[in-house]
Amino acid sequence: MRLSTKGRYAVTAMLDLALNGQDGPVTLSDISENQGISLSYLEQLFAALRAKNLVRGVRGPGGGYFLGREADEISIANIICAVDEWVEFTRCQGREDCRGGQRCMTHNLWDDLSRQIYEFIEEISLADLVSRGQGSNHGCHKEKPAGIQDDLSEQAA
Repeated sequence: MRLSTKGRYAVTAMLDLALNGQDGPVTLSDISENQGISLSYLEQLFAALRAKNLVRGVRGPGGGYFLGREADEISIANIICAVDEWVEFTRCQGREDCRGGQRCMTHNLWDDLSRQIYEFIEEISLADLVSRGQGSNHGCHKEKPAGIQDDLSEQAA
């Protein structure tokens, strides 16, 4: 499975907001410039994030966005689901009709995998991502297993 650009960018933008929102609201222009995400795309993402109370906006001069809750109360699953980007591994999208109206032989395997991934990202908070990035180069761990990418900016590229 590949996480869509929409989900990746939503997580990246929320991480940017968590990192830079300590001193006041962060503008979408700032996030756009920092992360290389188009402003119009961010507007769409933040409309969905705002609807789920993951961010709150401040209007007027000096306005922008703050996190809607504390970073430790926002899971990565919350963010991805807010932009309607949860990817189901079953071919039938969980309807159990993947083989001519019947459940395929591997349905439970893919359903279990979907559940495991959801549980994994549900356990990771935005605060966890901020902590993981402290003291390292843009969130990259100096030593990581071969083939593992953990820098959100690399993943979003």
